[in-house]
Amino acid sequence: MNKTKHEETNDLIAADIAKLSAMLSCGHATARKIADEANATIKINRRVLFNVEKIKKYIDNISI
Repeated sequence: MNKTKHEETNDLIAADIAKLSAMLSCGHATARKIADEANATIKINRRVLFNVEKIKKYIDNISI
């Protein structure tokens, strides 16, 4: 099996839990809770990704 090549980009469409928690500056559990509340979870077979745009909109809506 070939190793996946990672290219860094600022225009993410979807992120895994590690990148999402880094973007939100919080732990995995809190990032997953935010993603669930924003209905931003994408499940592809066993892989779970999160829709970054939906999370950004959700954060904008709940901020004071």
